Amino acid sequence: MKITSRILLVLLSFGISAHAADETIALKAARLFDGKSSSLLQNGVVIVRGDKIVDAGSNLPLPMGAQVIDLGDATLSPGFMDAHTHLTADYSGNYNERRLQELDLNVSEQAIHATVFARATVEAGFTTVRDLGSRFVASREFVDVALRNSINKGTIVGPRMLVATKGIGATGGHFDPTSGFRDFLFGREPDYTDGIANGPDEIRKAVRFEVKNGADVIKAAVSGGVLSLADEVDTPQLTPAEMAALVDESHRLRRKVAVHCHGDQAAREAIEAGVDSIEHGSFMKPETLAMMKKKGTYLTPTLMASEWIMGKLANYPAALQEKAKAAFNARSEMFRNAVKMGVKISFGTDAAVYPHGENAKEFKLMVDLGMSPIDALKSATTSDAELFGVAQKLGTLEKGKLADVIAVPGDPTTDITATARVSFVMKEGKIIRQGPPTAQKAAEATKSPDVTTGGD
Repeated sequence: MKITSRILLVLLSFGISAHAADETIALKAARLFDGKSSSLLQNGVVIVRGDKIVDAGSNLPLPMGAQVIDLGDATLSPGFMDAHTHLTADYSGNYNERRLQELDLNVSEQAIHATVFARATVEAGFTTVRDLGSRFVASREFVDVALRNSINKGTIVGPRMLVATKGIGATGGHFDPTSGFRDFLFGREPDYTDGIANGPDEIRKAVRFEVKNGADVIKAAVSGGVLSLADEVDTPQLTPAEMAALVDESHRLRRKVAVHCHGDQAAREAIEAGVDSIEHGSFMKPETLAMMKKKGTYLTPTLMASEWIMGKLANYPAALQEKAKAAFNARSEMFRNAVKMGVKISFGTDAAVYPHGENAKEFKLMVDLGMSPIDALKSATTSDAELFGVAQKLGTLEKGKLADVIAVPGDPTTDITATARVSFVMKEGKIIRQGPPTAQKAAEATKSPDVTTGGD
């Protein structure tokens, strides 16, 4: 069979890189964001050999024999990161239909769906994510661990994942999957194997169970939430003693702690306990943000989640609508204050609340609320890399780092929405996407019957 360029396009659409492992690739574009500078470099070049960056900068000479990929009027950037995703789920549709689906969907089908969500995420330019908790069937079977491992082995295409397995929370709290349903509808009360724990000793037991089963990071709910049926959005749900045990046990096991938290009191207690990041933080007051800055605690604002919910408010029950409005109305002032005060901000979106692959829309929301475009870009590169504990190998375009490189059209510092139009994705030196997304490429590749066969 004679393989045409159209067949090669199909191979590329399935994440199969066409270059040899030791081949040198030179990526060129009009601009380069290196992840650390306060402005873009002109005439950007990134030179890649194998899975590493050999050099990156402005007007670099191209190595002899290198495969040159000229991306034109674009900006090269480190692969984006998202500090708050849920790649094993999709909560973006009608709330009641989604709750029924959670009861109906078996774990095998959920795992298959997760591979689609992972692909959409990496094709959007997000080459590394923290996946902060699977729920229901997916959490019982550790689908997030299986997804991470399958991506690492090259079985499927997706972002590098740091997974939290099950969110840890209190009985009746935001992470209790039975809360809001009649007693014993699901056969038993959830326990530490489901992430539900009460008291410092049970919290430690839950942390140990999750690390045993593959958790890279520990996630806990320390206040109420928007999409849970039976709690107030800002009430504390763990005691200071429980939070101290959570942080101590996690840090002993060299795991960082991310906490779901909307309420101000819960945030203060969590920051005092030494958590690594506050997720959401809607109602935090300036005094609490000052504590964050002093302690070096990261804020992961997840603006996209509340933006999506407010745009689809009729899809949610009345009780959830009221909680969503309250959180949305508070989060803008909180975020503006955090930016002004110099709180460390990590890029995170709560992907699954909105459709996977739309992560980059968070950039515009951050800029609209007062963050500079270059700082927004840094939040998804260097800031996330530092929070994740992977800054020694990711987050910047420089010699020795893993070759996670993306390109966006034009200049994202003058049009931040360019981040939502990623045109090139490389992860660890392998080209995952060049041109339109997979679904479009596959349709184009099968449209015309120009494949020539011949033969033996």
